Amino acid sequence: MAPKNWTKETFTLNTGAKIPAIGLGTWQSKPNEVREAVKAALLAGYRHIDTALAYGNEHEVGQGIKDSGVPREKIFITTKLDNPYHKRVEEGINSSLKSLGVDYVDLYLMHWPSSTDPEDLKKHYPDWDFTDTWRELQKLPESGRVKNIGVSNFAIKNLEKLFASKDFKTTPAVNQIELHPNNPSPKLLDYLKEKGIHATAYSCLGSTDSPLYKNEELKKIAEKKGKSVQQVLLLWGLQRGTSVIPKSVTESRIKANFEVDGWELTEEEQKAISGLTERFKVCGDDWLPVKVFFGDDE
Repeated sequence: MAPKNWTKETFTLNTGAKIPAIGLGTWQSKPNEVREAVKAALLAGYRHIDTALAYGNEHEVGQGIKDSGVPREKIFITTKLDNPYHKRVEEGINSSLKSLGVDYVDLYLMHWPSSTDPEDLKKHYPDWDFTDTWRELQKLPESGRVKNIGVSNFAIKNLEKLFASKDFKTTPAVNQIELHPNNPSPKLLDYLKEKGIHATAYSCLGSTDSPLYKNEELKKIAEKKGKSVQQVLLLWGLQRGTSVIPKSVTESRIKANFEVDGWELTEEEQKAISGLTERFKVCGDDWLPVKVFFGDDE
């Protein structure tokens, strides 16, 4: 089989919708940089832009989309409900749509399974949790403002709790989770596959100044391929069946992250990367009022 042209590939969600294999992540992108990054990505051929209410950059993302001249219907936009908005889903989605300057988003995710009290971010609501939030999210697709709904940072334990909840009707289309060779989460990926939930990988390059860039095994494979370590990491994620949303604000890197067509990692190379033993997480849960990671993803 010929290597895939990943920049044109999509993954089909359980709703029948198609999510582009590669998107642009915008977490931790500084103000004024995001607008240019989004425009550069769309002009380079990206068709998925990922943002969130919590990032505080939806307005700039919307400006970048307009600047690009790429028609709205050609772009897959993901945004997320912020933790203190769990009791105010309507307010959350309306705020995001207004900031983005669009009538609908393609994917709306519950950012974290933490219904945080807006009066005190160190506290969780005593009378509300993510199963209540999901009950409200399930109502959105009917309104046409949200095409697909999903979750983010959900471990197996919390997914099980969601499926068992009394108002559960709609299986999430996506679980957006941290995935890279030092946080590979094979057990969680297998579970998602079994449930028909697509996985999108955030921090797929291991985030800024990633220790993965210095990894000898990865450097060796990249050299052999005539590619960068970043490109190898993206291919590893794509070949596992996950969509990837590398974050960058540098035009040259945005373009380089899109150079994944027409080559592939061999089974041995894929295995070698999956076999890396170091472990680290870019995103923990110690800043949240509740624990959301339970070490059940390996």
